[in-house]
Amino acid sequence: MIQIINTGVANIRSLQAAFDRLAEPWQLTDDAQEIKSASHVVLPGVGAFAAAVESIDRLNLRETIVNRLRHPDSPTLCICLGMQLLGESSDESQSARGLGIIPHQIKRFGNHLAVPQLGWNQVAPQSDGPYETGEAYFANSFRLENPPEGWGFAQTNYGENFVSSIWRGRTLACQFHPELSGQWGQQVLRNWINGTWISNPVESEA
Repeated sequence: MIQIINTGVANIRSLQAAFDRLAEPWQLTDDAQEIKSASHVVLPGVGAFAAAVESIDRLNLRETIVNRLRHPDSPTLCICLGMQLLGESSDESQSARGLGIIPHQIKRFGNHLAVPQLGWNQVAPQSDGPYETGEAYFANSFRLENPPEGWGFAQTNYGENFVSSIWRGRTLACQFHPELSGQWGQQVLRNWINGTWISNPVESEA
């Protein structure tokens, strides 16, 4: 059973539909014990960093989510804002305290770029990981600039290179929306569920 954390700051209908297409059972939860014991957990997110953090804390889920993410062999998928929440803070709301799984601040795209990045872009893994190079759907104004030490990562170029995905063990975080990324995105979800690992050629440009 895939447990989708119901923070109230995500539009999860497309994600639910994606799991339905894969014939994978899921349920929404804000129960700490269900998150702790689940085989697979998804932390989705759309919207403001501070609102998501406030929701996690109001539901008393911070410790449970952090403990799960500190054990990377527990399959956990973080999508869009869910990936940004892994950082310590964000330019969007510097007073809000992220989950602190990676020692990075999430940065806004440079002023020379139109934000949000909205639409399709290439995702290029820079090391072996859970998917091959492909086209994914993005909707983001903020991004992780550099990969954290000890994590595999993928790169995307939107006027400048940024980290569009990171992974460690069975933990996968995606700035893009795999549930909105067609057949390639469905394969990303399937590989995460099954623990499939793919040998990827290193690419210098996305």
